[in-house]
Amino acid sequence: MLPGDGIGPEVTAEAVAVLEQVAPRHRLALRFEEVLAGGAAIDTHGVAIRPEDLARVKASDAVLLGAVGGPRWDDPASTVRPEQALFALRRGLNLYANLRPVRAVPALSEASPLRAAVVADVDFVVVRELTGGIYFGRPSERRRTPVGREAVDTTLYTEEEVARLMRAAFALARQRRKRVTSVDKANVLATSRLWREVAHEVAREHPDVAFEDVLVDAMAMHLLRRPRDFDVIATENLFGDILTDEASMLTGSMGLLPSASLPGMPAPGQRLRGLYEPIHGSAPDIAGQDRANPLAAILSVALCCRYSLGAVDAAAAIEQAVSSVVAAGHRTADIAAPGERVVGCREMGRLVREALGGN
Repeated sequence: MLPGDGIGPEVTAEAVAVLEQVAPRHRLALRFEEVLAGGAAIDTHGVAIRPEDLARVKASDAVLLGAVGGPRWDDPASTVRPEQALFALRRGLNLYANLRPVRAVPALSEASPLRAAVVADVDFVVVRELTGGIYFGRPSERRRTPVGREAVDTTLYTEEEVARLMRAAFALARQRRKRVTSVDKANVLATSRLWREVAHEVAREHPDVAFEDVLVDAMAMHLLRRPRDFDVIATENLFGDILTDEASMLTGSMGLLPSASLPGMPAPGQRLRGLYEPIHGSAPDIAGQDRANPLAAILSVALCCRYSLGAVDAAAAIEQAVSSVVAAGHRTADIAAPGERVVGCREMGRLVREALGGN
């Protein structure tokens, strides 16, 4: 458990309560340990995550993360930043495949800024490469020159990094509708040209899966024009980060999108240690006000049940409970239409637990 900063502790508390409720009926014996990460760890220990706490995380079966960061730790000149915890976790646990499911909820079609006809039946997963690319490349620094300040970030991808991510995407597609879309910027970037070359090589290993390439700028447009055409979208770290924030608007809010970060794609029945978190940030402007949407965190523990705990039925039960609560008209502030009754974070969590069969 890494509740983190801002609304992180609020949404993870509701997610844990849901997980504790489904555990007995699905024969899950759970033990939780809490670790400081992000700004909370900086305030207490002076680092985003301590080595000994990272070792505790590595000894676990699964990891639930809230969110990290906020304005109080946002000094661009600082050498210690909350996001360093994320990078340490991703690299330390070899979590190179980040799965971000995007599924339209019929009852929330009006919450999306797009027309209901566009978002109807949307159901795809973005598989984002998570341990390479510009977020990890070196050098990454600011410099002073005779003519002023400059900064450099480095994008680096190896053949193996691309191949393993693409194989995870194809493995997932075989469990879904057997279509993979690889997103790159091969008309400009050398890393993207390597990405495309390796993606085609991996595609030839999977002749039963339909495959296409799309440039990232075109993909940004297609997600708004024809999102129903996509099944599994595979892309590099930076592109995946940006595109999934855009894709969250198909569902109406970032507060609805969970994620799973894994060391590959498990075969059916296989369990892998993963890190599970909502894709939203720490939202410090509403922290402590009981206004956060906990559904993304709750859906993240459903993914945890599916991929790390071997409890597929528990995952389905949680997802069904969330759907039924939303279908019944319950809304947090981020998904409520004008005039609709708004519930808080704790009440939304209680409603999901109630839909599961108890308080």
